[in-house]
Amino acid sequence: MNKFHPSLRECAIAATAFKLLLFPAYKSTDFEVHRNWLAITHSLPVKEWYYEKTSEWTLDYPPFFAAFEWILSQVAQFFDPAMLDVKNLGYDSVQTVYFQRLSVMFTELLLVYALQKFINTSPESSKRSAHAVALSILLSPGFLIIDHIHFQYNGFLYGILILSMILARSPSTRLYSGFLFAALLCFKHIYLYLAPAYFVFLLRVYCLGDSVFQIRFANVVKLGVGIVGIFAAAFGPFVYWGQIPQLLSRLFPFSRGLCHAYWAPNIWAIYSFIDRVLIIVAPRLGLTINQEALTSVTRGLVGDTTFALLPEITPRTTFLLTLFFQILPLIKLWANPTYETFLGAIILCGYASFLFGWHVHEKAILLVIIPFSLLALKDRRYLGAFRPLAVAGHVSLFPLLFTAPEFLIKTVYTIAWLIVFLTAFDALVPPVAANIRRFLLDRFTILFIVVAIPLIAYTSLFHKVLFGERYEFLPLMFTSSYSAVGVVGSWVGFCWLYFTT
Repeated sequence: MNKFHPSLRECAIAATAFKLLLFPAYKSTDFEVHRNWLAITHSLPVKEWYYEKTSEWTLDYPPFFAAFEWILSQVAQFFDPAMLDVKNLGYDSVQTVYFQRLSVMFTELLLVYALQKFINTSPESSKRSAHAVALSILLSPGFLIIDHIHFQYNGFLYGILILSMILARSPSTRLYSGFLFAALLCFKHIYLYLAPAYFVFLLRVYCLGDSVFQIRFANVVKLGVGIVGIFAAAFGPFVYWGQIPQLLSRLFPFSRGLCHAYWAPNIWAIYSFIDRVLIIVAPRLGLTINQEALTSVTRGLVGDTTFALLPEITPRTTFLLTLFFQILPLIKLWANPTYETFLGAIILCGYASFLFGWHVHEKAILLVIIPFSLLALKDRRYLGAFRPLAVAGHVSLFPLLFTAPEFLIKTVYTIAWLIVFLTAFDALVPPVAANIRRFLLDRFTILFIVVAIPLIAYTSLFHKVLFGERYEFLPLMFTSSYSAVGVVGSWVGFCWLYFTT
């Protein structure tokens, strides 16, 4: 009998009932993206999956996800066969909506299973905290906004990631952790950003002994053969057909600009904001403005992003910065390969890719929030670093839902989640030692949260009252820049903890 109430199962049932009510809600172009992928995988031979381009929303996920769409399409044909016609662009019959919404809810059961396993495998002394963390992930505003309204399958994918992280906890299951993560990479390649942490950890604790010169050859063979087998199953047919260059061009479209259409809350959002401010003061300082940047810097669609006064950022620059800030935590992980250090390295690899990466989507903030949740209740200092991330990360998702009917849903639900879980976390988190001074980030967090309320009010309500249709980009810029400050502040705080404790 579950001794914690509400149980994970009870919350899953209640959440499902609520999500059913959201079926008529706004759906983004991602809804059509996935409908088109259902059609491609169902109606065309595998050899044509990565060449089909009737729709602009071409298949650009790895083969395991394409196979996942094919499996879903076998059920979809019983709802409405017309949704599986590649030429039915923009098709969204009631049956299609119901099927796609239900498919997200059904596949999210893997997340529920992973979270229950997280609770069950946690030490007895921390089971209550693990239960609270599991509920916070299950009921995350991120999954509600991105998956159940905007439309994606992140709950399913993060279920795989969490299972892999849990299996890495025990020496007896670390081999399966590596296999599961390899499979995850074949579902969605964004998780490559976390791969360095897995590589170093499994190499250090599974493939090597107490000394780096003590190689466990049997373990190396088992891990190597298993991972090669998984990638061969995913990519082998495309190697045989000579389609790898085409597949890679779909997975890694480097022609896109530095910033996405809406700036993700990272270093480049702050950089872009500073550039916009400099445009205002440039005439007084006698600085020359790049006129081309006056439009491109606010768009960040496809192509290069141009800055008015600040130096241009190249893909090479973002790669080197990302690599540098990933290597730093990996050095500590190599020297001290504990499970908690491994979790910290995953979190910092996620931070580095999100903060410094090229063409980062705002939805990628889940790469940091979800792993960090598992470590947030280690002690009060970690919670202090988690709070601004939780606020900034979820507020930064608000512009994804820009229609009026969803305003109350996203706002009330997110604020309620923040109040309930940050309060619960505060009550459950272990105190730090008496001789450790209060974490500076606590004061930053209080100020940051206070600013959130007027920001949401302005961007969602008052901007249109004051300016009408003018300065459309201001609310997005303010939301992105504000959220970026919170994410960067959280990153600095967590870096301090990771390298000093």
